[in-house]
Amino acid sequence: MVLSIIIPVFNTFQYLEGCVLSILANDCTDCEILLIDDGSTDGRSPQLCDRLASEAGGLIRVIHQENQGQGGARNTGLEAARGEYLFFVDSDDTITSEALSVIRRAIKETHADVIAFDFYSDDGEGHHTPMNASAFHESTPFSPTERPEFLLSLPSPWSRVWKRSLFLDGNIRYPARVWYEDLRATVKLLAIARSIVALPDHLYLYLQRPGSTMHSSSLERNREIIVAFDDIVDWFTKNGLLNSYRDLLCRLAIDHLLLAASVRVAKIDPRSLLLLEFSSYMNEHFPDYRKNPYLSSLSKPKRLALFLVDHHQYRLLQFLFRNR
Repeated sequence: MVLSIIIPVFNTFQYLEGCVLSILANDCTDCEILLIDDGSTDGRSPQLCDRLASEAGGLIRVIHQENQGQGGARNTGLEAARGEYLFFVDSDDTITSEALSVIRRAIKETHADVIAFDFYSDDGEGHHTPMNASAFHESTPFSPTERPEFLLSLPSPWSRVWKRSLFLDGNIRYPARVWYEDLRATVKLLAIARSIVALPDHLYLYLQRPGSTMHSSSLERNREIIVAFDDIVDWFTKNGLLNSYRDLLCRLAIDHLLLAASVRVAKIDPRSLLLLEFSSYMNEHFPDYRKNPYLSSLSKPKRLALFLVDHHQYRLLQFLFRNR
């Protein structure tokens, strides 16, 4: 079997059927779909998983488990998968009608460890905005040592398909019940991949909805980005890769601590002590971050945000970015 499509499910009854139907609208030759019901409590999602499986003629398998978070559900799926490649799809998202054909063709032609692609941002009202998930596009296989800047790509698992052996041989899993589980696994997987292709095709529709993690107002959970980077740096150190990728890891820390997390916190509470924690972490672990060679690719809005964070102008940061 070529492809296992793994869908973690937790209380997403209103979206799940649309997600599954978008996959079934594709040519599902040599594919399987795994629905991982992660302890849903809405009283409807588990039964919907079972119904969808009963109507799919053996194409769908369902695994019911106690709640382990999205990372734990993905791990359950990759352990149970029969396919050579894994495609993680969030249960509130959909894929395009040609997605599986494009992916299978890329696998057949390149046999790459990672097949990356782009996506649409779906506002839930029929508006689809094309978005880039990859730092660049390259249909010829390349290695991360040849193009290390690819590690700056969006860390979301769903923006690429993965050879299952990457997880098994590298002993890499998604941490359970944490934020930033995607970043912690994706950066490691890309670093050990022998070959990657980055397609320009937009194959995935990511739904922006108010109840998703990205819109959570839980300030304290943003501290988990520090734990995530401790884990990433420790893994690169133990695997002898820190010197090769230190500049890239520094740029990732800039992106996720000083920019994404700081802006997210400042928009809610510009007086939060978390903002100083992020700054202190950077100065302790990446004291030369202002000289990072990858900063030249920052967009103008991000350059402005970094300037404001560097100068602890968090109220101004809140004012300028509160509607973004």
